[in-house]
Amino acid sequence: MSNIRNHPMAALGVLALGLFMTLLDLTIVNIAIPSILDGLHASLDQVLWVLNAYSLLYAVLLITSARLGDIYGPRNLFAAGVVIFTVASALSGLAQDPTQLIAARALQGVGAAVLAPQGLPLMISLFPPERRGGVFAIYGTMAGLAVIAGPTVGGFLVTHFGWRSIFAVNIPVGVIIFALALVIIPDLRPGRRHRLDLLGVGLATAGLFAVIYGLIEGQRYDWGVVTGFITIPMIIGAGIVLLALFLFYQSRRQDGEPLLPFAVFKDRNFTLMTVVVAAMGFAILGLYLPLTIYMQSVLGLSPIDAGLTIALQPLAMIVSSGVASSLSQKISGKYMLVPGLLALAAGSAYIDWAAQASSGRWDFTPGLIVSGLGMGFIWMPIFSIATRDLPAHLGGVASGVINTIQELGTVFASAVVGAFLQNRLALALHDRAVTASAQLPASYRQPFVDGFSNAAHTGFEVGAGQSGTSLQLPAQVQAIAHYVFTHAFVDAMHPTLVLPIVLLVLAAMATVFVRSHKTAEVAIGQEEAAFA
Repeated sequence: MSNIRNHPMAALGVLALGLFMTLLDLTIVNIAIPSILDGLHASLDQVLWVLNAYSLLYAVLLITSARLGDIYGPRNLFAAGVVIFTVASALSGLAQDPTQLIAARALQGVGAAVLAPQGLPLMISLFPPERRGGVFAIYGTMAGLAVIAGPTVGGFLVTHFGWRSIFAVNIPVGVIIFALALVIIPDLRPGRRHRLDLLGVGLATAGLFAVIYGLIEGQRYDWGVVTGFITIPMIIGAGIVLLALFLFYQSRRQDGEPLLPFAVFKDRNFTLMTVVVAAMGFAILGLYLPLTIYMQSVLGLSPIDAGLTIALQPLAMIVSSGVASSLSQKISGKYMLVPGLLALAAGSAYIDWAAQASSGRWDFTPGLIVSGLGMGFIWMPIFSIATRDLPAHLGGVASGVINTIQELGTVFASAVVGAFLQNRLALALHDRAVTASAQLPASYRQPFVDGFSNAAHTGFEVGAGQSGTSLQLPAQVQAIAHYVFTHAFVDAMHPTLVLPIVLLVLAAMATVFVRSHKTAEVAIGQEEAAFA
């Protein structure tokens, strides 16, 4: 037993398996969104909370849980995170309504935040600097496999066993990882004591929650009164005030242990890379959220067919990642980042252009391949550029900050893209319904138009097999309703996908200002920041 516990590669295997479980869960949920919408009779704004409940808790607790690992030991925090994540997965699979699923997903986010940052300090303790490059290459490979397996394995599970099965598979895996963690991973203590910035966590969480709530729920309330004197603009404004208070409070704590250390932002490269990772977090969810709904609810693909179609992108990413890895030793990272970001933007633009109500699943192949190739040239250099010129004592802090900012980009994508998609869908459904109602008998026309016009207030029903709203109408009228929904969703999807594309172009422009006076030989040993 002691021989196993003293074997660093065995510990690495357990940590990589934990990372794989959490990343696989993220990508599986994306492909299952239409089935969850249909199975729980959830609305679009509710499924946005299914995504955001996880991401929000993960983002705001990441740095705090890293410091808890310093206090109680990273092995113990990793095991605790696995337990929380596994229990939350079981609760997610048992959820009977959208509210229960949202609460369970929030708990999953807590579990992921607790276990995710513990790998870096353990790997630094277990492996000498000259071996860390290969160690983190293994981490990167597991992450890539999770990205590929998510759409394909998730699509298979949802198609044959229903959406609940995507959470059920985490239970046996989580139990195995927990047992292996206690047996194999040594209980190493970094020997550092930290104060926890609970007020900072509270201000950041409350501020982000208020802003995101206002964006997601705004269309339902016509961007006006929610209850009594409370309005959507008031809620968003309160969130902005709380975030401003958070920044002010952090500025007063810079001499102690702030949750957000401003020192890392003094380095230009680090600051620019936070812009890039935020844009990437925004762009990936901003593309996948409308695309997965579109493929299953508009084109009528099964989850497995949609997953296999989308899998072209991560497959292309793995191919280009190998090329980028060899180039990283020869050229500055920014000369890969700029074309990578522009290729991702161009591929996304092609997907947006190709999306029609009558499109075939393979019409998106060029866009998926080009965008995937671009992604391979983005992830490789980001973290080495970000941490290259930072003092060593800021490396761990910088890792937590940049990963948090990436996750916040995902959170805001869900809120902003979701809000914009709902707004455009409300307008498109009304316009399409008015036009299509001319085909109906006079007695059906007004209820038909009213049903679509009121969809924003009752919650858009956009799951697989749904038509945007509930209409108690004869079968032949339901066929016209489905026509209205599919064409309206495409009308709404086109301008929505422009948001992540524009952000990627802006990120590419920002990357031009990266300092490239140092070469890639110093990147080894710093790339571990990518996996905190």
